This record gives sequence, structure tokens and C-alpha cells, in this order.
Amino acid sequence: MRRIVLAIAGTLSGLVLVLSYPTSLNRSTAASTALGSDGSAATQSGSSSSGSAASGTSSGDTTTTAPTTTTYSGDTVRTQFGPVQVQITVTNGSLTDAVATQYPSQDGRSMQISSYAVPTLESETVSAQSASIHLVSGATYTSRAYVQSLQSALDQAQL
Repeated sequence: MRRIVLAIAGTLSGLVLVLSYPTSLNRSTAASTALGSDGSAATQSGSSSSGSAASGTSSGDTTTTAPTTTTYSGDTVRTQFGPVQVQITVTNGSLTDAVATQYPSQDGRSMQISSYAVPTLESETVSAQSASIHLVSGATYTSRAYVQSLQSALDQAQL
């Protein structure tokens, strides 16, 4: 009888611990913005380059030049979980934005991993101004493919 009571108490304690464990879905709502409102990832492809030409306006002795912004898309890198492609924005020779236009999102687990890994990789890219960024733990395949596509875009931009 005593063993049964201890077994039930132990089982209940374990159940309470498992149910109270915070999952990655509860960690951050900012990370979930990487996915669309319908839960799907962005899937643009191809290389695009758009820029605004520098224009000068003179007012007396002062000349102002508008910033030149160009967008480069890296190669699409295939992983066993789905393709990864990075698009960067360069303004006046400086990396100002990095966006993963394609990332693994074919199943729930891939979407969950991408929802926290992709925003982290994007912010680290802008901070580092290069492809020398840390991989995200738990998203090794996505991180490696991201860095490879990022390096391709940086090579196009000659950064």
C-alpha cells in the first residue's frame, strides 16, 4: 500500500513538472513575427537589385547626396529541412539589413525552430557587418545554410 501511494505521488509530481515547463512557443512574441500571419514563411526567390541613384541638390555652397541603397540576394542553399536564402540591404557601403527570404517551414517543428533562429541570425548579421556570426543552438542546419547564403550575398555586394 505504501509503495502505491509513493508511486502515485511521484507520478503526479513528474506530471506537474512536465506541464509547467515553458516551451519555446511561450518565450517571445517578437520571434514569431518571422512567420506570416497564416503561419507560413516568406518564399521569395531570385536575385534582385534595386537602388536609388545619388542625386545632388545645391543650395548656395552646400551639396547634399541621397544615400544609395542596393539589395542583394544570396544563393538558395538546400538543407534536409528546406531551402534557406538571405537577402541583404547595403546603404552607402554598409550592411543595414538582412532578411531570410526562405527558410525551413515545411512542418511544425521546422517553423518553430525558424521562428527563433532566423530573427537571431538576422540581428547578429547586422551587428557583425559580416558572415562571422554565431550559429544558433538547436538550428545548426538552418544556421549553416544561412551563413552560406549570406556570404554569397556579401560577395555580390563586395563587402
